[in-house]
Amino acid sequence: MQLILLLCLMLLSPQVATIHRRHHAREMKKKGREPSVGDTVATSSKDFTFDLYRALASAAPGQNVFFSPVSVSMSVAMLSLGARAHTKEQILGSLGFSPQHSLEDELHLHEGFQKLLLELSQPREGFQLSLGNVLFADPAVSIQDTFLSSIKTLYLADTFSTDFGNPTEAQKQINDYVTKQTEGKIGDLIQNLDSTHVMVLVNYIFFKAKWETGFSHKNTQEQDFHVTLETVVRVPMMSREDLYYYFLERDLSCWVVGIPYQGNATAVFVLPSEGKMEQVENSLNGSLLRKWFRMFTKRQLELYLPRFSIEGSYQLEKILPKLGISDVFTSQADLSGITSHSNIQVSEMVHKAVVEVDESGTRAAAATGTIFTFRSARLSSQRIVFNRPFLMFIVKNMNIIFLGKVARP
Repeated sequence: MQLILLLCLMLLSPQVATIHRRHHAREMKKKGREPSVGDTVATSSKDFTFDLYRALASAAPGQNVFFSPVSVSMSVAMLSLGARAHTKEQILGSLGFSPQHSLEDELHLHEGFQKLLLELSQPREGFQLSLGNVLFADPAVSIQDTFLSSIKTLYLADTFSTDFGNPTEAQKQINDYVTKQTEGKIGDLIQNLDSTHVMVLVNYIFFKAKWETGFSHKNTQEQDFHVTLETVVRVPMMSREDLYYYFLERDLSCWVVGIPYQGNATAVFVLPSEGKMEQVENSLNGSLLRKWFRMFTKRQLELYLPRFSIEGSYQLEKILPKLGISDVFTSQADLSGITSHSNIQVSEMVHKAVVEVDESGTRAAAATGTIFTFRSARLSSQRIVFNRPFLMFIVKNMNIIFLGKVARP
């Protein structure tokens, strides 16, 4: 028998904002100083986030990359609850734990994810973020009570009895659940189930937010996007001149622009100079991101950003061994903390993500933009055009919810 672990996530229609309010200035400075809600998570998995990004990017050179570090690291940490021996050591090692770590350290990690789940699920006006876990298990397989209790308590997981002896019905049950949780955006996550499968573990994340102020549709025009020096494509380029959070990272030769959503999350766009993308990618780490938030200043920018939609679909059983997680996908897997069956392994680990960025939110801009109509002194504008490959972060309380590279909008 095999255990399939599947991760499902969906990012839907973040809408672009351009004017920062004073309270967001204070909040962003505050976030730069204070530990995040998921600080216990960040401490243990900060290298995992960027190591995973680099592994995904190197596996598809020159292609778009988009995934949720929170979703993947949470799923890996949850899997560690049922792993034992060397399988467990590999998983926790990838999350930054030393072989000499204590049980208290592990508990600290899981409680950090629990706190993050509770925080991110708080409803906010103009902002929707649903994050959750669910286990589908065949009643013929006895799941360890300790594992069930842990995933329910620490990861707020739902559990469903599923007859995998009828793969067609099992597949429908799982896909119907995922379809509902992602508001119809992912319908056929699970494919080709057969009677050897006994469990499916799904992590989903659904994000939808309005930007504080949107771009005007009338300002969007077709412009060139330089995929490479030789390849140019036409894209709808949004534009607006306004105050943005801005930092010039001279050491890495890149421009960093921060744009807040309603609900106190922030989109961070990073534009490397020509030929500097790999240098920036290789330098990514948690300290660098925190530095950018500390160094942000409000600056008048004439900003050009493509309207784009990209997606990422990854077979993580082929990627995670590069980060040191390999046994769990082989006959060497020790998942005796999940079930007493000795011949269970993870056969597949699927991660899917979609992001759409457009001008939506201009109605809100009309209502709030008049506040800024009577600015007296205006800083000289700097023109920044995202017309070549760039990076995108979506950050809340210094937790990286999504991370990607737009290589070809």
